[in-house]
Amino acid sequence: MSCLVTCLISCLALIALDLPSAHAQRLTPALFNPERGGFVAPNDRPLQKTAGETTDPTDDPNNQARSRDRERPAPSRIGRVPTYGLPAATGAAASGFDSLNRKRQRPKYYPGQAKPKSPPGPGTPPPSAAGQLRPSMPPSATANKPPIPPAMAGAVPGQPQRKRLKVDDDPFGAAGDYAGSFLIKSALEVSGGYDSNPGRTFQPKGLPSYVVAPEFLAVSDWERHALVADLRGSFTGYGGRLPATIDGAINSAPTNVDRPDFTGHIDGRLDVSRDTDVTAQARLRVATDNPGSPNIQAGLARYPLATTLGGTLGFDQRFNRLQVSVGATVDRTAYQNSTLTDGEVTSNDDRNFNQYGGVGRISYELTPGVKPFAEVQGDSRVHDQAFDRSGFQRDSLGGYAKAGTSFEFSRLLTGEVSIGYAARSYIDPRLNRLEGLLTSASLVWTATPLTTAKFYSDTQIAETTLASTSGVLVHTYSFEVDHDFRRWLTAIGKFTYGTLDYQGDNRTDKTYSLEGNLIYKLTRNLWIKGTLRHDILDSNVPLSSSNATVMMLGVRAQN
Repeated sequence: MSCLVTCLISCLALIALDLPSAHAQRLTPALFNPERGGFVAPNDRPLQKTAGETTDPTDDPNNQARSRDRERPAPSRIGRVPTYGLPAATGAAASGFDSLNRKRQRPKYYPGQAKPKSPPGPGTPPPSAAGQLRPSMPPSATANKPPIPPAMAGAVPGQPQRKRLKVDDDPFGAAGDYAGSFLIKSALEVSGGYDSNPGRTFQPKGLPSYVVAPEFLAVSDWERHALVADLRGSFTGYGGRLPATIDGAINSAPTNVDRPDFTGHIDGRLDVSRDTDVTAQARLRVATDNPGSPNIQAGLARYPLATTLGGTLGFDQRFNRLQVSVGATVDRTAYQNSTLTDGEVTSNDDRNFNQYGGVGRISYELTPGVKPFAEVQGDSRVHDQAFDRSGFQRDSLGGYAKAGTSFEFSRLLTGEVSIGYAARSYIDPRLNRLEGLLTSASLVWTATPLTTAKFYSDTQIAETTLASTSGVLVHTYSFEVDHDFRRWLTAIGKFTYGTLDYQGDNRTDKTYSLEGNLIYKLTRNLWIKGTLRHDILDSNVPLSSSNATVMMLGVRAQN
């Protein structure tokens, strides 16, 4: 009996000792930890772990790393953007687009590679205790972050791609304004200075000078067809008059040496089809004879104006890489009457003429950068008067033939170069045939990003009033170098050499011009320009040579 009582008391004692532990595990499992041998404080309790996760070694109270983390102060939350709710694009599908408009693509696997199991759909029972949590898409890397500056848009994941702006090759160039579908650019340049020999006479007489030069450019912005208007003019004035005689000799230059100049053309293109275009051009040229020219009459009060008005109508036809261009030209040249210093007015009708002609060109594109061509032109000049002031018949037939190529080598060397032969025959048998070598070139070489070299060459057959002289064969060669010390500071050096061959008169003139320009670009709309130029006319005719130095300082306003 005593043994039975003793066993019963021992069982009750064991149940009493085990009851608090079981009750604590059932009611407050987060506050009682049997592994630590009792209750733990709420602040010291570890996070609950799901089934199958391993215990973090830092949960050990004896771990030195956790002890150091407790002593380290918590990071400051000042200046941080708080995060509320779920990040954007959380739980998005593996394909299509998420809420940040990012396209999500399924990963590609190699043949035989194990593919991960897709997440269970709705209604699927939850995984067992031995399984893992349901997988989900990672949160967006850019959700709940400060906004990215516009310049960085598209440079990080989650941001839409931003179209990069085109690099501005000329940050101080005229931007222009749109008027309807036309881009319009205009400019006005005003400068003043001094010209040591405005009349280009053997005995120089200097005068202060000024130049007013307006410009206008309009370019269409159409998907098809095109229309371009380019108008440029200038007026060179002088603050005085040249004397009628210099050291007792009659001055070969007018007393009023003011010179207007205008060059304008309007070009149009009509796209009939993908390979056929109709082209047209209207042009106007207003100028005077060049100072020092033998065509200038002695005793003039001012230079008479010469106006040339003309047009071209043609078409371009492309056959794959082969292109054929044909055009018809009509031009009218008329001279203003001359006014002498004594008030007398003389006619220049014998210098007026009409020119009718045609031009054809065929080219073949060998490569995208090389396009050789051959060009032929012919015309007829008919004067208003059958005989000029010296009794010669100036009507003539002429033209030229040339061959060359246009090219583009990695954008460093671009342009066009050609060589040919030009000739003109006159009705009057006393006038010899005018002929000579024809050269034409337009080259641009980008030596460095800051330095550009340009070369131009041109050949013209000009009319003259000299007796027994057929005409003037004019060759001009120009070489120019532009260098940018800064984007807003540009220096330009230019050298021009020309020859004038008066066939039938044995007169030969050579011209030299050395020019330097310095441009200071304040803004896109305002420039300051300084010019220093020296002109030389070397003639084999006595007392016909001249020298002149021109200094100008001006302002250019453009839009």
